[in-house]
Amino acid sequence: MKLTLLGTGNAGVTACYNTCFVLNEGENFFLVDGGGGNMVLRQLKEAGIDTNEIHDIFVTHKHIDHLLGIIWIVRMITSAMGNGKYVGDARIYGHDEVLSLIREFVGKLLLEKEAGFLDDRLHLIEVRDGDCLDVIGHRTSFFDIGSTKAKQFGFMMEIGNGEKLTCCGDEPFSEREREYAQNSKWLLHEAFCLYANRERFRPYQKHHSTVRDACELAEQLNVQNLVLYHTEDTDLTNRKLRYTEEGKAFFHGNLFVPDDLDFFEL
Repeated sequence: MKLTLLGTGNAGVTACYNTCFVLNEGENFFLVDGGGGNMVLRQLKEAGIDTNEIHDIFVTHKHIDHLLGIIWIVRMITSAMGNGKYVGDARIYGHDEVLSLIREFVGKLLLEKEAGFLDDRLHLIEVRDGDCLDVIGHRTSFFDIGSTKAKQFGFMMEIGNGEKLTCCGDEPFSEREREYAQNSKWLLHEAFCLYANRERFRPYQKHHSTVRDACELAEQLNVQNLVLYHTEDTDLTNRKLRYTEEGKAFFHGNLFVPDDLDFFEL
């Protein structure tokens, strides 16, 4: 399985793209969030991923930096369906609030012939806290992270050999996520900024973590590989080095601070 980071930044970035990523195994692709605009199409192109290959999509929550790019993906997929270039069906997973918005956007923003594929070949699949589904051939558990800002879900995917990958969304870890995140081979967690820069960026007031917080958490959870994303973008040239230097003091597994379009073999 391969993990490709299409974007690594928080909602306000301009020097990189908003956080979203793709998991794929062979020709099976699972897109998680879409960022805030049509730059997701460029990122997919740069990553060598054709939107016609994407059949499974998960939207964590309704914030614009995660949801709006999905509308562009839907437009591309339904247009390809109409032109006979998209094989099979597409599935979008999300909680009720997210799916309600997607349904409204599709109905109001897309052409009638594109919107006509909704509930025919474009399926909106509601997930509830604790639901387990097969996604790209892997058992995947969806969970409510307990956000106080906007209802948000994460997921845990069993990736084989008793190992798992867990995505905690874009807010700090909560205890309700422990059963999914504990002992993960891969943990994807937000880190808004360095702990050393917490006074400058005020992550806690925004319901976000610092690098130190995320690394202390991963150490406690016995995580093997930690991927940090959803960061500020004021110094991308040195972000990897500075974040890694701070994090390594608190986490002794493998720490990754990816740039947009970086990928990992899981």
